[in-house]
Amino acid sequence: MNNGLIDELRDRGLLAQVSDEAGLTDHLESGSRTLYCGFDPTADSLHIGNLVPLLTLRRFQQHGHRPILLLGGATGLIGDPSGRTDERSLNQAEVVAGWVEKIRRQVEGLVSFEGNNAAIIENNLEWTAEMDVISFLRDIGKYFSVNAMIQRDSVRDRLDRDDQGISYTEFSYMLLQAMDYAELAARHHCTLQIGGSDQWGNIVSGMDLVRRKHGGEAYALTVPLITKADGTKFGKTASGAVWLSAERTSPYSFYQFWLNTADADIEHFLKVFTFLPVTEIDALLTQFREAPGERLAQKTLAAEVTRMLHGEDALDSACRITDALFSGDIGSLTEADLVQLMQDGMDTTAVDASVGLLTLLADSGLAPSRGQARKLVASGGVRINGVVAEDPERELDFSDALHGRFYLVRRGKKNWHLLVRKSDAQKA
Repeated sequence: MNNGLIDELRDRGLLAQVSDEAGLTDHLESGSRTLYCGFDPTADSLHIGNLVPLLTLRRFQQHGHRPILLLGGATGLIGDPSGRTDERSLNQAEVVAGWVEKIRRQVEGLVSFEGNNAAIIENNLEWTAEMDVISFLRDIGKYFSVNAMIQRDSVRDRLDRDDQGISYTEFSYMLLQAMDYAELAARHHCTLQIGGSDQWGNIVSGMDLVRRKHGGEAYALTVPLITKADGTKFGKTASGAVWLSAERTSPYSFYQFWLNTADADIEHFLKVFTFLPVTEIDALLTQFREAPGERLAQKTLAAEVTRMLHGEDALDSACRITDALFSGDIGSLTEADLVQLMQDGMDTTAVDASVGLLTLLADSGLAPSRGQARKLVASGGVRINGVVAEDPERELDFSDALHGRFYLVRRGKKNWHLLVRKSDAQKA
């Protein structure tokens, strides 16, 4: 079944820790296996950091194994202390349940739910909601040593801080996650849990519980947490996190994030976030280094990941918006394209009826004053919907607006502002 999957993960920089590499390799090569990764709903969308384990599940599936995507309807109510210096805020059960459903729809496009090794989605609230505390303590808690638990990094880091301890609620998180592994082992003969490297302690706890409770084979594997070469945090932009939800981060903005990948990160990101063969990536990088100004590697990365997550139509839209804003020729932009720009936070002014051009330029910050705005127009430095503005007294009354709703105003080559009718802005 497996054709060097562990080696492939290593070649792509996707192997951080593994409990028994030789044993796991033999286990994977001797048949189709079931593995899982858990995703706690801490918002109504996953973010691009979650793509790393999600796509790793897909790599296992491509090699003949069955992935389980475990949504943490229960653990999401508790909060994982891993990687945190403070206590999480607890969310209401109905809020978390709504998030679970939205995340379920997001992950369904990233693995296959058809064929002999069709993916499975589970929610750990199913086996915890009706479980009483006595059963939990007798059936799960008895397998855990508090001495060992307090040595876990996620717990010890909090205990070592004078200003922050750890509540019993978060202390118990690793037991709940371990119970998930044991439950999936019983239900689906799951023998491998994967996750980010910050989850190593929790995953190993689950592996140990499976072995003690069921006496079967169990393995643990983690993928690295992605970092950028310049030390800045991966997955963050000036406007915040990059989400998998198109409602939170539009396909255009998503595409732009990948297009702006630094040269120092491009090889790593191509290997981690695409399914291009490593040999093809190496050939692409050779072309890229010969003509770095063409940014062929970044364009390929942006196209591959956007297509995979949002589909071909969304990729076409992202490329269309990118080309239009770069060239200034905006005639090809659809109404949906312009709504994306408004969603993405392009500076926007919403007005009830009409507004004078000089007023818009001054109030929007495209010009420091009406006097400077007049000079900009006189020098041909302002374009409206791609056409040079010649009349400083012009009223933007939507009679010639794009799709009857929008004016795209540009000062110079890179300074854009979107004018929209207020009623239309509220509908978008």
